[in-house]
Amino acid sequence: MARIAAVVLAAGMGTRMKSSLPKVMHRVAGRPMVSHLLATLDGMGVEKNVVVVGPDMEIVTQTVAPVPTVVQEKRLGTADAVKPARAFLDGFDGSVLILYGDTPLITESTLNAMLAEREKGNTVVVLGFYPADPGRYGRLIVDKAGGLREIVEYKDATEEQRAVRLCNSGVMCVDGKKLFSLLDRIGNDNAAREYYLTDLVALARADGDKVSLVEGSEEEMTGANSRADLALLEKIAQGRLRRRFLADGVTMTDPDTVYFSFDTRLGRDVVIEPNVFFGCGVTVEDGVTIRAFSHLEGAYVRKNAQIGPFARLRPEADIGENCHIGDFVEIKKSRIETGAKVNHLSYIGDARVGERTNIGAGTITCNYDGYFKHKTDIGADVFIGSDTVMVAPVAIGDGAMTAAGSVITKNVDANALALGRAKQCDLSGWAKTYRDSKKAEKAAKK
Repeated sequence: MARIAAVVLAAGMGTRMKSSLPKVMHRVAGRPMVSHLLATLDGMGVEKNVVVVGPDMEIVTQTVAPVPTVVQEKRLGTADAVKPARAFLDGFDGSVLILYGDTPLITESTLNAMLAEREKGNTVVVLGFYPADPGRYGRLIVDKAGGLREIVEYKDATEEQRAVRLCNSGVMCVDGKKLFSLLDRIGNDNAAREYYLTDLVALARADGDKVSLVEGSEEEMTGANSRADLALLEKIAQGRLRRRFLADGVTMTDPDTVYFSFDTRLGRDVVIEPNVFFGCGVTVEDGVTIRAFSHLEGAYVRKNAQIGPFARLRPEADIGENCHIGDFVEIKKSRIETGAKVNHLSYIGDARVGERTNIGAGTITCNYDGYFKHKTDIGADVFIGSDTVMVAPVAIGDGAMTAAGSVITKNVDANALALGRAKQCDLSGWAKTYRDSKKAEKAAKK
């Protein structure tokens, strides 16, 4: 197999983002842009990766670890950005992909097409595309045979060259044996006084080497220089995820209103109603229905459960088979076992709810004392009456019941009834006497 290495350029600060975060750290589908790209490379079996960062970008170094990083001390152009990778790639004789950390949606198939073209004996392979609006992209100038002759940056292009619609994505695949010797010959005699990576094409041709181009889609070339660009990337990523899940047997009644994370896992015959949001770390097994306006993050939902509408599953929520989690119910760090129901207006946190147990409306597990979290353990076949408050740590035995409106502060034995409320006392006629006195008081003030 051909040897592959990759240099990911990630030193840009993203001034137009107006953010304290480095540009490549902004998230798409729940994951930093640079991490999307590295995941694609990992799936291709790349032998060596190195990420080029700017000074004071420790957050990027931590995020991409264990992939090594090198620092571009001064931002003098794309060719200058690749040079710090020399220490990691010195002597590498395979194909080197040069990519951009803020262009996260490039596909494995496109990169493989570039690698295949490089293996045909080309020293440099450039990825081009036809955008709807060529704007200020560099232009790819081809000869009469359709071969790549040169890349002209927009600032340096003539009007005739700017009329060319085939544009440079910036992505390249270069012969590792020649990459750094070519880089060392690049000058900055241009309008921006920068060292352009695009000059590799002209230098290789001048040496009599072969160069070539591969065409990709505009969608996968989309990068982010602003928050508006970031929103467009999110839209594209969500479209890809929706299409994938629909093809895999998921029903969505209004796909455009459902948002996924990069790691969302859905089984077959899952039904998702409108306006559902999946944060990171969610797995949903076969046959689950997720009703409208529900929010899931870090949760596991097992077969044939029903979630929502307006449900919130927080990290470490584990919902068992055939469970019902209803409207305005929040589950956090709790295991809801097979067939249990939490149907209305309840908070279950740091708890276990046993099989077939029914949790009444308005139930709360009081799991936090201001300093520590405590666990509530509710057994199987328990009936928790509406408006029950369970003050953890506390355990409810199998088959037990709590009376509506109870505050449970100690363990309840199996099959017992726990009643934890004040005794009701009726004062005959008091309400009418009260109303009459207040009406008289109000009339006197007038």
